[in-house]
Amino acid sequence: MDDAEAIRRCLEGEGEAFRQLVYRYQRRALAHARALSGNDADAADTVQSAFLDAFRHLQRFDERREFYPWFYVLLRNRCFKNARPQDRPGADEPAEPAAPAVHSREDLYDLRTALDRLRADERELIVLKHLDGWTYDELADRLEIPRGTVMSRLFHARQRLKALLSA
Repeated sequence: MDDAEAIRRCLEGEGEAFRQLVYRYQRRALAHARALSGNDADAADTVQSAFLDAFRHLQRFDERREFYPWFYVLLRNRCFKNARPQDRPGADEPAEPAAPAVHSREDLYDLRTALDRLRADERELIVLKHLDGWTYDELADRLEIPRGTVMSRLFHARQRLKALLSA
């Protein structure tokens, strides 16, 4: 069953059809929530809450759009709502250049640690752009900010990540 069929059935009262959407997108949502929240436990709780939000508000879904981008906005809002105060978007800290290339298991650990030290909004941009391969236009559309703002925020997030990796 594709997304449109699952949504149609769910809106017609067949709540079990929503499970198809959960099964299809749960892993992806967990990865995104992990990137935003910084830990697995918060990510799991947030994903569960976001799926409940989606189920409750499915009648608001525009069937001309894809499900996951709509759901991602709910997930992102839930992540930021549940974030610890230091993880919420806010003032930038000064950044320094120079990041080492990731080659070893130790480098990967250092990268994961540095990503966890970024604010949630910075981590989100880095993950969506460089790990999920979203374009600037996709980021602008899904985050509901201008393309230039995406580019600027991503630049600063990269600089901060480089500083954390070089420290």
